[in-house]
Amino acid sequence: MGRLVQNHSTNIEGLIKWLKKIAISDEIKTVTPASLSKTNGRGEKLELKVTVKTNEGYKLLARKGKLVQEVFLVTRLDEHEIINIIEKANPKGYRKKKGC
Repeated sequence: MGRLVQNHSTNIEGLIKWLKKIAISDEIKTVTPASLSKTNGRGEKLELKVTVKTNEGYKLLARKGKLVQEVFLVTRLDEHEIINIIEKANPKGYRKKKGC
């Protein structure tokens, strides 16, 4: 199980809950939310995307409303495995049933 580093007092609403679920994975060593800034976007729901491969893992971007926050993962997993973990850990995630 990885650890979640919380060195900022402000985070996007709902992000920490999602990151805690991601940190449960055995292959993820550290999850660190970083700088928070404003953007021109207006997405209403929280989204988390893999953006850049780093020396020790990946940089993710979390977006909700006009806020964007960097998140760094220390892991040896590849991008597709991380995307799979992110989707499974999404606290708001659900699958539509066929015929609905």
